[in-house]
Amino acid sequence: MDIVITIFSLVVLLFSVIIHELAHGSVALLLGDSTAKYQGRLTLNPLKHLDLFGSVILPLLLLFATAGQGPIFGWAKPVPINPYNLKDQKWGSMKVALSGPIVNIAMAIMFGLLLRLLPSSLFIANPGLFLIFSFIVQINIVLALFNLIPIPPLDGHWILFTLIPNKFSQIRIFLQQYGIFILIFLIFFGGLHILYAVVEHIFYLITGL
Repeated sequence: MDIVITIFSLVVLLFSVIIHELAHGSVALLLGDSTAKYQGRLTLNPLKHLDLFGSVILPLLLLFATAGQGPIFGWAKPVPINPYNLKDQKWGSMKVALSGPIVNIAMAIMFGLLLRLLPSSLFIANPGLFLIFSFIVQINIVLALFNLIPIPPLDGHWILFTLIPNKFSQIRIFLQQYGIFILIFLIFFGGLHILYAVVEHIFYLITGL
């Protein structure tokens, strides 16, 4: 496993999750909640966003577990949001939750289209550039899909909780109590294989590679 590639992939991951969290905070601010702004979290400074397990330990574990083949994923410290401050009480939380994955998808599409449309001679002459763009596309697809899983504490649970009727409140309570355990089970007992297969398919659709 090339140490340079490992370090670079972790840097790409770190800034991708930071941009993901910035999207949440920025949309929340637009919708009336300035909590993240007042706590100094609307910044690209990684020290404000690092989560020991999600930003460091888990990515390193995945790198070694997959022998550097990845894809890897993780998360930053969640940007603080107060849903009661949002102007749109019905859909506001879902809009904030969707903003992170949408930004990751947009980044994946942008760099993926560059891989598809720029002359192949450019990447043959600059293989490092090809690697950089490929990492950005792959990692951002992983982040978007992973965060859309409808299990707390991931973004997808806000979408699920917004859409399901109140009569299914027991589902909400169950997921709030046991979501983290379900998530850990999925990560370490086969759920990643399904995620990686979908990521490879989407990567091909965007880049043609």
